[in-house]
Amino acid sequence: MEKQNFLRAVEILSGAVRAEGNGNMNDFYPKATLAKKVERLILEESTEILDSTVRQQAMLCVVALSQVNPPFCLSEILDLVSTGISSMFSLPLIMPSLDRKESASLYVQTTQALDDMLQALVMDDMDPNMLILENFLEIILPWLTQSDKVHEQTRALGTISRLLRFICNFPALSHMEVFSMSGKLMGILGLFCLNSNHEISLGASEALHYLSKILVLQRSVRRKTVSILRYLQKHFRGEWFASMQNVTLFFRKYLTPMERADVIMVTMEGMTSSSRDDIYAASKLLEMILKYSIPEIGKVPEIIQYIYFHMNSVTEPATQSTIKKILHLLSQSYTDEVILTLFKIEDQSRKEVCKPWEILASFPKGCEVIMKHLLQRLVPQQAPQDQEPSQRTEISPLIATRAIHELLLESSQQMEVQTFFSPLFIALLFQTSFLMVEGNAEVVQDQRHVTEWVDPVSSTVEALKTLMHRSGYGTFEAEIEKLGGWGLLVDPERHYDGVTLLARCLVTKNCWHNRPIFGLLKKMLQDPNCANHYTALVFLIELLQCPDVAAIVDDFVTRILANWFNCTEPSTVKLLLQMTEVFTKHKNLVRRLHILQPQVLNCCYSSNGDIVMETFLVLKHLVEDLTWQNSSSFLIQLAFTLETFFEEESENLRLLAFQIYSHLLAKVKTGVLVFPLRHQIFNLIVFLVLHLQDVNIDVAQTCRITLCNTAALLRWSKLREVFTKEDIFTIIRALLQQETNKALWFLKQCVALFKSTQVPIRQAAVWFAGQILQTLDLEEMNEIEEAYAALRHMKKDPDPMVSCLATQTIYVLEAKEKQLLANPPTSCFCKRRPKTGYF
Repeated sequence: MEKQNFLRAVEILSGAVRAEGNGNMNDFYPKATLAKKVERLILEESTEILDSTVRQQAMLCVVALSQVNPPFCLSEILDLVSTGISSMFSLPLIMPSLDRKESASLYVQTTQALDDMLQALVMDDMDPNMLILENFLEIILPWLTQSDKVHEQTRALGTISRLLRFICNFPALSHMEVFSMSGKLMGILGLFCLNSNHEISLGASEALHYLSKILVLQRSVRRKTVSILRYLQKHFRGEWFASMQNVTLFFRKYLTPMERADVIMVTMEGMTSSSRDDIYAASKLLEMILKYSIPEIGKVPEIIQYIYFHMNSVTEPATQSTIKKILHLLSQSYTDEVILTLFKIEDQSRKEVCKPWEILASFPKGCEVIMKHLLQRLVPQQAPQDQEPSQRTEISPLIATRAIHELLLESSQQMEVQTFFSPLFIALLFQTSFLMVEGNAEVVQDQRHVTEWVDPVSSTVEALKTLMHRSGYGTFEAEIEKLGGWGLLVDPERHYDGVTLLARCLVTKNCWHNRPIFGLLKKMLQDPNCANHYTALVFLIELLQCPDVAAIVDDFVTRILANWFNCTEPSTVKLLLQMTEVFTKHKNLVRRLHILQPQVLNCCYSSNGDIVMETFLVLKHLVEDLTWQNSSSFLIQLAFTLETFFEEESENLRLLAFQIYSHLLAKVKTGVLVFPLRHQIFNLIVFLVLHLQDVNIDVAQTCRITLCNTAALLRWSKLREVFTKEDIFTIIRALLQQETNKALWFLKQCVALFKSTQVPIRQAAVWFAGQILQTLDLEEMNEIEEAYAALRHMKKDPDPMVSCLATQTIYVLEAKEKQLLANPPTSCFCKRRPKTGYF
């Protein structure tokens, strides 16, 4: 009786304080002390029997106290709620009956008092406080999820349902935006909707209804709110299937990504339960959720960790299949997060708890989607400038390589691997080049995601080897190993030798994927900023020697290669020059060679000496391999280009120029000696004659051979014998004697050689000029002002013999001119030499 009197007194005092308007309980008695006293009274009540109204009065007293200042602090509220919940839920089951009518009535009244207390304490001024509700649910839910007593579970569900129904009455909720229990609560209620006990199922369905109603009121578009509420009301307390449809609908439409993750986590925990009913309910709920495409999900790492560490505790085949499907779906939508989490777990534990890679590889289509995503990470695409950077986690190329390797190791279907062999092969090869040649092996290691013992280079090469093995190219992989190709690939100094060997092996073994690989390389080289262009070109040189690949090369592809001659890297240009040689090996390629030829000839004038030398080596091989029938235009153009290089200071380059010209003339037949080439042959004949005096013996020998070929082309049978055996001076006299009408032309060529850096050639040029001048008549003497000026300049030649010979020649010239002036021709019908002309 004393307890009731105390509680009644507190209620009266609270009413008096509230009546004052701005009254404060602490002015009369500390409110916190009163709350503790009320809490203690509730705790003192027996949990074995409900035989007094003390609980009811105490809870109503809390309601009265909550309505006066100062407000309860959160800890006081939670203590009161925890005490009230525990005191009520712990009571034994009270069944309504005639002999226990009063007891049942008291229970209903006390339950109502508990509801009133919860509703009063959840309020924050005029609106419910959702953060306080979240704390209430944390107190109530263990009575639902951890208890094995039906009456405790139904009490918990009823309390939650009535509390949610109360909140539905308010249009505005305080702190709704940070209320984080929606997903967890929906998942738990969804599971209990499938409970075999009808009362529990009905209670869960009712609570789920009110939770859904809150979400609709707070998150839906106003014009859709009424129709959705009608839909919910129509299925209120419906069968479990209707509840599952609600869960599916609200999972997709009204939950945030984090809340969806909470639903999945709750169901996952249910599937790892020891109760078969819980496992069935969780599997059924997840099956409904995953029936459609998965929307955005949060907390992916937490879900993956849970799957990893609890997969082995699941024994039901159907449940295992559902968990695998979750992993599969998440890996497709959140590939980066899933892979990073798996590696983080494996690297930290160094102990395999389950086989996630095997699970991922067991879904062929899904594995293909993952592989495509990983390929994008290996070859990142440049985002548009106006595109905002993604906030989602992105894995590095090294992590992508590790993931690819793991998936390849678990892949059991050869045909599945072959579908993405080509892009994967190229991506891994380019990744290896990036690590080896650019020296980025250490830089790419991200210590947040990769442990120190992971070697980037070996990891990438192992992935490449595994790819070949899993694609049915195990013999290729072994052959490359035998030839030392894998070792070359990881050698920084000989890396590209390894790339060449790898490509050559695919070509010699007639790999089916040669053409798809060629298609990928073509597409990549279309981008002038292709970062891996050098590796691509090295590989392509070998690939073009595959007949199947050479047969599909067209003008478009050849122009792509021609454009790369504009690259500023000398190594790339040299590589392209070497590739040009390959175009002489196949009939289809020969037809495209004309597209590359102008670029090759332009390289002759490069400022880089190495490129010029490489160009001439390539030109030498081209001339040897080409036929006049297919390449006459190029060969004629080349003949004009070579003239500039006959006077090169570099002996090797000069020798190559003469050798190329010699091979070129050997390709020409007398019957096809067309005008431009015939003209150039005469234009270069003096160069050949005077370079018989070249300091380089090989150049002199090449010139003699070329003179013989020239004589054969021009049908100079007598001169051919002279060119073969005689000395330069005899050759000059014989040439001038036979081709007197070309004296002025020859003189012009001699003058050009006055600038030669070689003394013997300058000396021979001056002597040849002197011989020519002695054959000229008076009219022709008037046309040699340029030669005369050049001779006067040669008097200052640093070599005394050349200077002396030039002086003597000028004296002879002057004497000849005086003689002609003194004895001019007397008749216009006198015999005259034909005018010298140019063709």
